[in-house]
Parts: sequence; structure tokens; C-alpha cells
Amino acid sequence: MPSRLKIAKPNVADNAAADRAPASHGRRRALATLAGASVMTLVDPLVRSGAWAAGSDAPEKAEVRIGFIPLTDCASVVMASTLGLDKKYGIKITPSKEASWAAVRDKLVNGELDAAHVLYGLVYGVQLGIGGPRKDMAVLMNLNHNGQAITLSQKLAEKGVKDGASLKALMTREKREYVFAQTFPTGTHAMWLYYWLAANGINPMQDAKAITVPPPQMVANMRVGNMDGFCVGEPWGARAIADKIGFTAETTQAIWKDHPEKVLGTTSDFVQKNPNTARAMVAAVLEASKFIDASASNRRKTAETIAAKSYVNTDMDIILDRMLGRYSNGLGKTWDDPDSMKFYQDGLANYPFLSDGMWFLTQQKRWGLLKDHPDYLAVARQVNRIDVFKQAAAAAQVPLPKSDFRTAKLIDGVTWDAAKDPKAYADGFKIKAGAL
Repeated sequence: MPSRLKIAKPNVADNAAADRAPASHGRRRALATLAGASVMTLVDPLVRSGAWAAGSDAPEKAEVRIGFIPLTDCASVVMASTLGLDKKYGIKITPSKEASWAAVRDKLVNGELDAAHVLYGLVYGVQLGIGGPRKDMAVLMNLNHNGQAITLSQKLAEKGVKDGASLKALMTREKREYVFAQTFPTGTHAMWLYYWLAANGINPMQDAKAITVPPPQMVANMRVGNMDGFCVGEPWGARAIADKIGFTAETTQAIWKDHPEKVLGTTSDFVQKNPNTARAMVAAVLEASKFIDASASNRRKTAETIAAKSYVNTDMDIILDRMLGRYSNGLGKTWDDPDSMKFYQDGLANYPFLSDGMWFLTQQKRWGLLKDHPDYLAVARQVNRIDVFKQAAAAAQVPLPKSDFRTAKLIDGVTWDAAKDPKAYADGFKIKAGAL
């Protein structure tokens, strides 16, 4: 019989060891403490008292269909299934390969998918009725930090472009229509692309044309000259370099270190009807996230697994190098990036911070996708199901941060702090939709 989802009991010995840890390990010590005795103070009171839905912790659905797009950051969903980690929590995860983010959106909304590896901003777009039909949505967990890239064409490189500043210089010097691709209008890749262009003095709404292309089709479209650049998740940035049709102008972790990226998303209806199943899904994917980040050999095994035709469908080495932080920009520069794609980070990569969701709303307002300011915090509290995450984290013995908010300084030097006025932040950018 599969084990049911249980709240982890505090480990007194582990807590004592954490108390003896040296000061240099302060953050790890704090997280370890939270994983033990104090984790129970962060879990919903109903859960602490054992009041599971219908008086049972058994998942309401034995099998869940989770959609994914062929990208490296689908790995934790795939590995939860292929390693059998889902069985530990009484469910069977069936990964479902999808053709585009629009297809993922539609299948989530109509119930063909129970959940999905999905763009953070897409979930918020559906919640607010932009980029598709409006439906109440849920972010159950973050799947990864970092690991996307902005790729520019080899033709631009031949004209001396190597970064944002030189791209701006060329666009000023040679007037024509410059085309850049993202993967979904309200999604993460659109926001990284627009933010990076704007940080380099390029208004993506006025100085360029933005088009939407599904991730697996990016390289083919650049090969035939349909775009000057694109922003997408790996391995397609690395694939463009291997095929000698493009180069990496910027990694997204250079835009925002440890930025939020894909999430495990579903509808609010699904969580309401299947709360135990939702917790079980999160717990299983958390176990997979731990596995991937545990060692280089585990990352290699993961790369070998997801390279298969049924998943990402590309060469394993194309996936593995950037998973390990081994970067080449295609112009002769190589480096080891300590901020490459992270799947776990002691649980930090997985926590659905309210401030992360709020940031995407500010950018959707900045670029005219939202006509009016929403109630930023209220929307984030509704969408990001921190209650479900905390319950699953306790079951999977994953530590929790001390706050639902975090701050960050982005590539343009502007600090995002959700505790301050998000309306002023969204309106405070010089380059934005409608700005002359």
C-alpha cells in the first residue's frame, strides 16, 4: 500500500545539531531549524490538528495528469514520475507533453490537465483574464530558479552586436523592424525579454516587434530568419549556439539572481475538490527537486532522462552543460555560473513567495497588459497557495523561509520590494507601454 501524506514530526536530534552549527552556516542553520520543531507553527492550524479533507489524508485522485513543455525545467515533474516518488504519496503522476503554452492554458482551464509545469505569469494572466479566458487559478509551488537566456542571431553578431549596449547602438544606427520572440504574452520569457531590452534603453513596445513562438520552435524560426532574438528556457539557448545560428547575449539570472520561473499550476477548483491530491503532487515534486539538486551525478541522470524523445527530445549534452552551470556564449566566452538553474536550494527555489507573484503583476501593468492596477497583495494571496505548500513541505521534510516576501535588485539597479508601494514601482519605470 502506498504511504499516505503525513506531517513530519520534529527531529530533536537534528535541531540540536543545527544549534551547534558554526555562524558561517547561518542561513542553512535557520532553514534546518524551521524544518524541525518550528515548522509546525507555520502549517495551517487545521492541518496541525489532523483535520484533513473528509477526515482522511488519502488523495482524492489516484492518477494525475500534469502537462509540460519540452524544457529543462520540466525535470522535477518528469523525475517525480520516472523515479516513482509519486507512489510514496499515494498518487501516479502522468506527464503530458504539450505543444505550446496556449495549449497548456486551455487544457488547464477546461480540465483536460489536472496541473502543469507552466509559466508563472501565465497563471496570473488567466487569473485576471488577460492572455485568455478568466478563471481562478492556483500556484502550488515554484519549480525552479534561473536558467533561461536571451539569444541573439548570428547575423547580429556579424554586425558587432555582443550584448544589450551594442544591440542598442545597432538599432539606433540601422533603422529597420527588429523582431524578438517570447513564448507567451503574459509569461516569464516575455517579462525577462522586455525588462532586458528596457534596461538597455530599448522600448520593446515601440522600438521593436514582439512575436510569440512555442519554445521547441524557437531555434527553427531563428534559422530561417524570422527573428533577431528570443528569450526562452533551456536547452534551446544552448541548442542555438550548438547549431551556430545564435549566441547568448544575457542569462536571465544576470537580470535577476534567483528569479522565479516555472510553477506547478492548476485551477482553484482542482485544489478545492482535491486538496489531498494537491498536497501529494507538491510533496512528490519536492522530493524530485531534492534529488536533482543533490549531486552532479543526479543532474546527469536527470539530463539523460529528460533528453528522451518523449520529453525534451534533444542531445543530452545540450541539456547537461547548462544544468551544471557550464556556460559558453557562442562568441568565445566560457564560464562556470554559480547561479545556473536551481530546482531545490534547501526549499528556497520552491517556495511560492507572494512577492514573486506581485512582481509579475507589476510588469504586466508596466507593459499595458493590465489597464488598471490590481490589488497586488490580494491577488497574490488568492493565487499562491502557501497553505498547500507548507503542508506538503512538512510531509516531505522541506524547510521553509521565515517570510512570504523577498527583495531583489535587478539588472537596471532598481530594487523590488513588495512591502513598499507596488503601484509606484510599476509606474516608476521610464521605459514602459505608452511612454514617449
